[in-house]
Amino acid sequence: MVREAVAAIGPTDIRVTKSQVAFRRRTGFAYVWMPDMYLGKGDVPLVLTVGLRRRDDSPRWKEIVEPAPGSFTHHLELRSESDIDGKVCRWLQEAWEQAA
Repeated sequence: MVREAVAAIGPTDIRVTKSQVAFRRRTGFAYVWMPDMYLGKGDVPLVLTVGLRRRDDSPRWKEIVEPAPGSFTHHLELRSESDIDGKVCRWLQEAWEQAA
């Protein structure tokens, strides 16, 4: 679901590790990971992490952190394919453009 959304935006490198799938251009801009690996058993199968240069205050984000000035990491819980809607695609597009 995320892979298809990112592919529709443009060329992207995909790196798969034991812990995540990273979507990259010059830098990483989106990551999909399983929270059970880190947080214990829960009801959320996947988390989409999106890096933006601004804080997006949508209530859909589970958590937003600023690891460095002007760099915001947004975490979105994914429970079904329908969670990847037009708004998420716009966030991915913005992150993709900033990662060039």
